[in-house]
Amino acid sequence: MKPAKLIAPGRTRLEDSFWTPYQKLVTEVVLPYQEKILNDEIPDAEKSHALANFRIAAGMEDGEFYGMVFQDSDVAKWLEAAAYSLAVHPDLELEKRVDAVIDIVAKAQQPDGYLDTYFTIKEPEHRWKDLLEGHELYCMGHMMEAAAAHYEATGKDTLLKVAERMADHICSVFGPEKRYGIPGHEEVETGLMRLYQVTGEKRYLEMASYFIDARGTRPEFFAEERRNRDFEVFGMDPDNLDYNQSFAPVREQKSAKGHSVRAVYLYRAMADVAAASGDESLYQACRNLWQDIVTKKMYVTGAIGASGELESFSVDYDLPPDRAYAETCAQVGLVFWARAMLNIEAKGEYADVMELCLYNSTISGMQADGKHFFYVNPLEVNPGLSGEVFGMRHVLPQRPGWYTCACCPPNLARMILSLGQCCWSENDDTVYSHLMIAQEANLKLAKIRTESGYPWEGRVRYTVSPKEKKEFCLAVHIPGYVKAEALSVKCAGSALPLQTAAGGGDTLPTHQAPAAENAANGDGTEENGGGTAAVLRDGYLYLKRSWQEGDVLELEFPMEVRRLYGTVRVRDTAGQTALMRGPVVYCFEGADNGPYLQALRLPRGAEITASQETEGVLKGAVSLQMSGLRESDSASLYSEEPPACSQVQLKAIPYYLWGNRGLNQMRVWIRE
Repeated sequence: MKPAKLIAPGRTRLEDSFWTPYQKLVTEVVLPYQEKILNDEIPDAEKSHALANFRIAAGMEDGEFYGMVFQDSDVAKWLEAAAYSLAVHPDLELEKRVDAVIDIVAKAQQPDGYLDTYFTIKEPEHRWKDLLEGHELYCMGHMMEAAAAHYEATGKDTLLKVAERMADHICSVFGPEKRYGIPGHEEVETGLMRLYQVTGEKRYLEMASYFIDARGTRPEFFAEERRNRDFEVFGMDPDNLDYNQSFAPVREQKSAKGHSVRAVYLYRAMADVAAASGDESLYQACRNLWQDIVTKKMYVTGAIGASGELESFSVDYDLPPDRAYAETCAQVGLVFWARAMLNIEAKGEYADVMELCLYNSTISGMQADGKHFFYVNPLEVNPGLSGEVFGMRHVLPQRPGWYTCACCPPNLARMILSLGQCCWSENDDTVYSHLMIAQEANLKLAKIRTESGYPWEGRVRYTVSPKEKKEFCLAVHIPGYVKAEALSVKCAGSALPLQTAAGGGDTLPTHQAPAAENAANGDGTEENGGGTAAVLRDGYLYLKRSWQEGDVLELEFPMEVRRLYGTVRVRDTAGQTALMRGPVVYCFEGADNGPYLQALRLPRGAEITASQETEGVLKGAVSLQMSGLRESDSASLYSEEPPACSQVQLKAIPYYLWGNRGLNQMRVWIRE
């Protein structure tokens, strides 16, 4: 393994027609709205009381704890998102409000470093006695992530010191020759790794490794813990080892099971530890679990966690579109896990999934106004059934303003504002571009300006300004749907020959194109860096050359509408097709296509055209138009007469925008 390093906040500044408005929306609307929610200042929204809990724990006011046992994590994720906001858009007023919240958090911390308002206020005698349900390690892990982001974004160590005292306390309680324990909800592992990444303190890496390696080694642990305590929070089943991924040691796990958010949080931490320690067997465990998810348990939108029962993975190939759970947090976690895997090894399959989630199943969780959010992201909605009948009550047809369990909205905010960290990684001799997002990036090897109309246009330009080291490799992710023969590559104005190379290994390709081939393409050896070819390997285009100030790498590829078909093992989508253009999945809504979307059919040979919307909430997005068929309705429940078909015009819109035009039907899959 030759791990690359994560890019610190503030090293990139997005100038993207798609994502910059999202970052602006989160900065200007979502963060202030969520801050008011945390302070219970939105009358018609679900009460939070999260900041009041911290003030009560700090002795700043009287009162009782209110909310879920993990309510602290809402504050932590808001702090993390606010830190990223300060990195991409400095704001002195926001910084002052963040500092004020950090001051409250610091005062709530106990003298020994312990920090959890539920147990501090409500049940101080029960600290660390209910790891299955108590979420202490989960909440502290999120606060560690917030502290690392705040330190990287501002240089201030106020929250970092809180997190270090917290981590030191955890290290004093758990570990080899101390107390055995693992969190019921994984997250502290990631928090510890983020602290390790910013402080270099090896004990935090060792503590994260302990929690990972200890999982599944004592299957009876949670049951024993339950027998030894006389209280409970949720009444969870301590024998359900699949639910919290403790059914086997992590290196022996081949199938993703249980609560999907817990799972991907664990897998991300495993990848981070593998990268930091060079642990090949841990990385292989990540690979096994990755393959299980993306080949058997992932929706076409990139969503995971199909079952509404315990918010979990279902059995292989059980991916019902109308009963999907597909929690927003699970998709955000999958993005972060993909990013961690890319830091170990640049493989197109990781970047493809990260891109798929980013443009579809994550941002579908937020209304265009930034004030309404989905917890569940279905692929089919039927008002009158969805949200009402048994088995579908979790599938809401419209986004509510807030939740009692409000984990998803701040999770989405921190992902959008930290997006620059998903775009790049680098090591001593290679810069990796994982996403085609327009931005300015100040990296170790170079400053790079990216110009892009993605995801609507298949054109991207990288303008490179090298620093001290002129010769290095720029590796750009080429989406998996792009065919090599359709990819045009130019550098410094000259077309480059394209070669392919087998994957694997750490050696960067430096293939030399024959002089005659250069002449045929009009490429002088001086102009294209000595005849160096662009090389495709594992979904990345590698170009190693001696870069000159202002060198431009240009990529162009067609953006064709594609029909996707599921394996027949997914019974719910057999005989149906889904539409994609670029990384964007499309859906059909009643607002465009009338009632009874199940009556629509799309002929296999129908021509599909794409056009850019100019008005309303869809403005700027590309929609699809096509001729289709509508089956006639019958006056009786059952009839011997087959339905007649009439020709109709159909319209599909990007999936992430559904539900922004009132209550109506929606479906991704359409019968052919």
